[in-house]
Amino acid sequence: MIMAIIACISGYFLSVSDDYDEQMVNNHKWSGIILACVSTLFYFLYRSQSLRKIQSVFSVITISLVIITGHLGGSITHGSDYLTKSFRGFADEANEQRKPIPNVQEAIAYNDVIQPLFESKCYSFHGKRRQKGGLRIDLQDRLMKGGKDGAVIVAGNAEKSDMIRRLLLAREEEDHMPPKEKPQLNENEIALIHWWISSGASFDKKVKDLSQPDKIKPILLALQSADEEKMEVFDLPEKPVEMANEENTQKLKDAGILILPVSMNSNYLMANFVTTPKNGDEEVKLLTPLQKQLVWLKLGTTSITDSALYTLSSFQNLRRLQIDHTQISDSGISYLKKLNELRYLNLVGTNVTAEGVMQLKGLKNLRSIYLYQTKVNETSRDILKKSFPKTYVDFGGYSVPALASDTIVLKEPKKE
Repeated sequence: MIMAIIACISGYFLSVSDDYDEQMVNNHKWSGIILACVSTLFYFLYRSQSLRKIQSVFSVITISLVIITGHLGGSITHGSDYLTKSFRGFADEANEQRKPIPNVQEAIAYNDVIQPLFESKCYSFHGKRRQKGGLRIDLQDRLMKGGKDGAVIVAGNAEKSDMIRRLLLAREEEDHMPPKEKPQLNENEIALIHWWISSGASFDKKVKDLSQPDKIKPILLALQSADEEKMEVFDLPEKPVEMANEENTQKLKDAGILILPVSMNSNYLMANFVTTPKNGDEEVKLLTPLQKQLVWLKLGTTSITDSALYTLSSFQNLRRLQIDHTQISDSGISYLKKLNELRYLNLVGTNVTAEGVMQLKGLKNLRSIYLYQTKVNETSRDILKKSFPKTYVDFGGYSVPALASDTIVLKEPKKE
């Protein structure tokens, strides 16, 4: 009786937050109130030591109400299928796998590309059942309206959109989306949302009708296959490392550079310059105090030159480096020869030639090199593949075969 009354009071204060579906909350609230009333009557009947038969009836009613009220509460918090979800096992994983899009250019950008991302990662907090922060994104008008803190999408300007800001926050930050204990959107998924917002956040335009920067084309193309394009998994150094100096990391954050842990319970870090495209060689020097902790660095589309790679040559734990769409050249690549732990290297959209890449033959741990839109010519591709037998060398330039259904024949109308 006492706990039922306390639960009713605490439940009421939670219900006024407007974070949950109103109908589901009402059902749970009234079942809880009835349970509190029935348990109170049951208590006084028990104390009076009379009407034993009625006590038995109240006992059954109380147990039934506990089950019903608990189930309604679980449905609000975990979804109406929370009881059966754990029994579906591998069948669920198969059903949740993203279905390939036969022709991504003909797909509706929101319905076929963006909405499935929201549905799989965001609806549990911002859907029909629950609207955390007053935000509901399963309805288009509510998505654009935003939540208690205002709009989360600024059409045509992803950098000023609160949704992108929250997605890029450190996982431990209170405002990070989704919550740190829930499945996270990967880099490609965030890039797709960023692209859709930057393109105007249209709900009816096809992919082909939207501007497609070079960086987004391979990600869109990957949606046509059954398996999503996955970031390569790289192992962390076995040797533990001390925590980075907080003052040094704060300087980087003040410069707009994202500094994130690569995994829970680890002091190894990743640095991302995605929000600071104008940063260059001087900002890279700020990373020097973190050279022991840094294992993943994203410098794509920044203003760095070969001088930045000279700075990075002492980062012996660096395992993943993205310097795509920058002004680096073969001279800068020579500095990377010292990075013996390097696993992944993205050189897309740079002036690097085959001769420059050949300088990295001594990196025995190198697993992937991406060379799309570089100065590597057709005749050098086979040489590079033979020179890097244990490395996946990707030259991009994928093509999709044309289908008869892709073409519409327009005929001149007959004249009467």
